[in-house]
Amino acid sequence: MAATEHGAPEVLEGLIRQAVGSGASDVHLHMDGQRARVAFRLDGVLAPATELPEGVARRVVGRIKYLARLKTYQETLPQDGRIDHGDVGSGSDIRVSTYPTVTGEKIVLRLFSAAEVMTLAQLGFPDAARAELEGFLAQPSGMALLTGPAGSGKTTTIYACLRHLAGCEPRAASHEPKTPGAQTGGLVARGSPLAVSARHIITIEDPAEQVIEGVMQTEVNAAAGLTFAKAARHLLRQDPQVLVVGEIRDEETANLAVRAAFTGHLVISTLHAGSCRGVFERLFDMCDDRYAAVAAVGLVLSQRLVRRLCSECHGEGCGACLGTGYRGRTPAVEWLRVDDAVRAALRERGPSAVEPAEPLEAAGRRLVAEGVTDEPELARVLGT
Repeated sequence: MAATEHGAPEVLEGLIRQAVGSGASDVHLHMDGQRARVAFRLDGVLAPATELPEGVARRVVGRIKYLARLKTYQETLPQDGRIDHGDVGSGSDIRVSTYPTVTGEKIVLRLFSAAEVMTLAQLGFPDAARAELEGFLAQPSGMALLTGPAGSGKTTTIYACLRHLAGCEPRAASHEPKTPGAQTGGLVARGSPLAVSARHIITIEDPAEQVIEGVMQTEVNAAAGLTFAKAARHLLRQDPQVLVVGEIRDEETANLAVRAAFTGHLVISTLHAGSCRGVFERLFDMCDDRYAAVAAVGLVLSQRLVRRLCSECHGEGCGACLGTGYRGRTPAVEWLRVDDAVRAALRERGPSAVEPAEPLEAAGRRLVAEGVTDEPELARVLGT
């Protein structure tokens, strides 16, 4: 049945079902004259999905704004909201962003994955990189910094780290009275009422895309004055053993993160830079005490996501991959474990001393040689 024969709720829910079924991370709806173009972001690349007549599109836009509790009449200013999963029959909540353009409003729906958080083993990291990450997470203090452009998988990596850190450990039965359903130590593992969280873990996110059992998660709210820096200042008084800061955006947050890692906390965060070397270039610009920054950082990971060749058609294009030739993505990773020798070199020569174990381009070339991806995809992601 054509979209014109359906009401806005049915059309919207149909688009979301189609997007989820194809594995899309986002739905883009852009008003363009007498129609709206709809595209799905599949494996990091926008793919045209369908077009909606103007009348239907406007009703769908109105429906989206209503469900996201936005001003339905506002078309000239950006708005942000969230749709509850129950309102559209989705497996998870949907983040909504509207933006005015010269041809009409642009709406982006971010589909939060309802899938289970990946384990470290499921990330697809090289064995050596995963071993370094697991070794870092076993430490009581220090800072790990992840870098890469938007959509490079940093959040997925952080959630895998959180799942690893929030693993439960059994304890001996207590003789204290039990309250049915009560939690001990902030966490009761499924199937094990006698389990406690190994560490006190607090996150500061923008937004929280997954809920991890046993982790105290916080979302920043710039409108209310809750920034990364302000949240970090106050959360350090909550006695965390592990602090995850979604992104280091300013000097105050950078100095707080370094101080926390330097004073006995395990800190995980992201920093926008192009490489492991770029992380230190930015960190040195942002931090008051370079000595403390060098001493605090224990691991740096720079990652990109490259599309895998479709296993059904081997890159030729078929129904399984919607004609793209690719299906799924895998990380290309460069990493630097910061030990005493690396710290000494950083103090002496600065960021030029950084030599990752496997540079990004070499990691990408290895994936091509293994038949995981191809040269055009590597050039698209790395610009090589």
